[in-house]
Amino acid sequence: MNVVAKLSTSLAMAIVVAASPSLAQVGKNTGVLDPNVASEQQLAALPGMNAAVVKSIVDGRPFLSMLALDSLLGTSLTREQRTALYPKMFIAINLNTAPRAEIMLVPGVGNRMAHEFEEYRPYKGGLPQFRKEIGKYVTADEVARFEQYVFVPVNLNTASDADILSIPGVGQRMLREFKEYRPYRNIEQFRREIGKYVNAKEVARLERYVTLQ
Repeated sequence: MNVVAKLSTSLAMAIVVAASPSLAQVGKNTGVLDPNVASEQQLAALPGMNAAVVKSIVDGRPFLSMLALDSLLGTSLTREQRTALYPKMFIAINLNTAPRAEIMLVPGVGNRMAHEFEEYRPYKGGLPQFRKEIGKYVTADEVARFEQYVFVPVNLNTASDADILSIPGVGQRMLREFKEYRPYRNIEQFRREIGKYVNAKEVARLERYVTLQ
């Protein structure tokens, strides 16, 4: 292969990597519902669900942490029922700030793995850093499974479209609004500007996924 061909191949690979949604800061949920944005029909189809539990979720959302949701569900579902439910329904945890108790709610995470999640904070390299560090202890498939339940906040002023669109419930319209007010000087500006389009509860939910650092 000549030099030009090598350069072309390298450039093509770089474009593919840059465009890949796998670089987004919020883990790709393949079959894991976010209860804050799921429909009632989707919730009702989950294990252990009944009309009363679904109503309690819909009435209580948005939940700003998995701990808050677990506390609510603990009044109607047993620990065994919740353990069976969480592989299918989960609110992603912030890798940089989630307390140990919340990390332990991630399906399959015990004390040892929770320690590894905490050890590499802050995840300045985003999810690629998470894959690298946690990949020292488990297989790539297991890292990918864990990734469905976690996120690293995206920088409001520099995040790519893929990063912003990986936030649950964000579509093209909200992507446009996120970008319209750049650069954000402070988080209060984010609350004020995005509050023009959604209510205060939804602003608080979206704020979980963003940072200015």
